[in-house]
Amino acid sequence: MTDDNPYSRGCAWIQGEFVPIGDAKIPLLDVGFSRSDVTYDVVAVWDGKFFRLDEHLDRFERSMKHLHLNLDVDREQIGQILHECVRRSGLRESYVDMIATRGWPGRESRNPWTFRNQFYAYAIPYVWIVEPDKQEAGSHLVIARDTVRIPEASIDPTVKNFHWGDLTRGAFEARERGGSVVVLPDLEGNLTEGPGFNIFLVSDGELYTPDAGVLEGITRRTILELAAELGLPTHVAPIPVGDASRADEAFMTSTAGGVMPVTLIDGRPLGDGHPGSITTQLRQAYWDAHDDPRWTTPVSY
Repeated sequence: MTDDNPYSRGCAWIQGEFVPIGDAKIPLLDVGFSRSDVTYDVVAVWDGKFFRLDEHLDRFERSMKHLHLNLDVDREQIGQILHECVRRSGLRESYVDMIATRGWPGRESRNPWTFRNQFYAYAIPYVWIVEPDKQEAGSHLVIARDTVRIPEASIDPTVKNFHWGDLTRGAFEARERGGSVVVLPDLEGNLTEGPGFNIFLVSDGELYTPDAGVLEGITRRTILELAAELGLPTHVAPIPVGDASRADEAFMTSTAGGVMPVTLIDGRPLGDGHPGSITTQLRQAYWDAHDDPRWTTPVSY
C-alpha cells in the first residue's frame, strides 16, 4: 500500500464501478437505507488471505433468498469483486463488506417485488470491536435491563440486517452503567447477542452459547468447531440471564475482532479478573486457524 494509491484507504464497488472509498456514494432513493430493506455480510482478510470466504458467501446467498433479493451478479462475480476491492486497496488486513439492497422504485411503484435490487461492496482497513491492547485486559460486559432483543417473529436474526435500534439503545445503556459492551436479553429472559458479536460463557470447563435470537456467526461456528477439535464440551442452548453471574469465563466472537475476552459482567469480576485459560486457548487457536488452508483463500495482489 502506497500513498499514491487512490484506493489505499479502501476500495468500493458502486453501480458497476470500482471507486476510492471516499468517493463511494449510495443513491438516496435506495430503500435498503431508507427502510432497512437490506442484507449484508462481512468477511475478513488477514495476512493477505480471506478467512472462510465460502461460508460467508453461503450465508449471504441464504439471506438474499430469505428476503427475495435477486442480483445482477452471481456468486462467482461477487467473489471476484471482493477480491478486486482488496487487491486495489493493497490492504493485507481488511474488513470486506458485501451488501444487497432492495434498490429503488421503478415507475413510481411501491411494491418491493418491482424494485431492481442492488449490490455494493467495499474493502477498508480491518475493524476491531475491541482493540487488541484492550483485549489483553478484557471487556466489561453489561447485560441490558431496559432493552430486549427484537423478537425472532419480527426480524430473523440469522439474516444479517441493519435493524440495530435495540442494539444501539443497549450500547448507550452499557455506557451509562460503566460498561464497554452490551448483550441483550430476549422476552423470556435468556441471553441473545450484542452489537455485532455472539457471546460465550465458560462454566466448569464447558462452553455455552445462546441457541436463539442470534446471528449464526461464522466466528461463533469456528469456535464451536475448534472447541470440538480441542475436546472441549459445547452447548448451544438457552442461557438464562442469571447464568452469566455464575460463569467462570466469558468471551465475545466476531469477524471484527475474533475472540474477545470478557473479565467483568455487570461489574462483577470473572475468575481472577483476567482472561481465562479456555478463552486464551481458543483465542490463540482462532488466530492460528488463519493460516489453515482449509479456511483461507489468498488474495492475488
